Amino acid sequence: MEWIGLAGEGGTVCRDAVPWAGECYDGTPESISAARCFTARFLSRVRARLGVPISEETIATAQLVVSELVTNSCKYAPGPCLLDLEVTGGRGDGDAPRGAKSRGDGFVEITVWDADPGLPTPVAPDPERVGRHGLEIVLAVSEGFEVRREPVGKRVGVRVAFSG
Repeated sequence: MEWIGLAGEGGTVCRDAVPWAGECYDGTPESISAARCFTARFLSRVRARLGVPISEETIATAQLVVSELVTNSCKYAPGPCLLDLEVTGGRGDGDAPRGAKSRGDGFVEITVWDADPGLPTPVAPDPERVGRHGLEIVLAVSEGFEVRREPVGKRVGVRVAFSG
């Protein structure tokens, strides 16, 4: 796990730091559970080290989103995928993050990159359909969703608001 912006001089924690972590996966089915565990560890550490009010519900929702996005990447994209997690807001200090109602609002920004240039397209909810509900679930639990083609593949970004 790589942390950027958590430590200041002398190893002290900076109150204005932006907690961020990223990890690369090989695209095998084991990547899905590894990404879920990575997400829970990261958010739990941000809560413990910086006092950001990240609830267990937020952690579970972020894990669900990560699971769906990494599953799609492993299923449809050849090769590795990259997962980035960033926590914005939630401490009541500094400027409010994009889309936040106040400085105390917080979000977990989840981004998955993979090599498949095909963009996911949401389909209308259909209780009769078996499978293919992942993106529908992600859209239902997120505050923001963005897909972009990159020079190699695509980037899918999701914003999950703090809850509870």
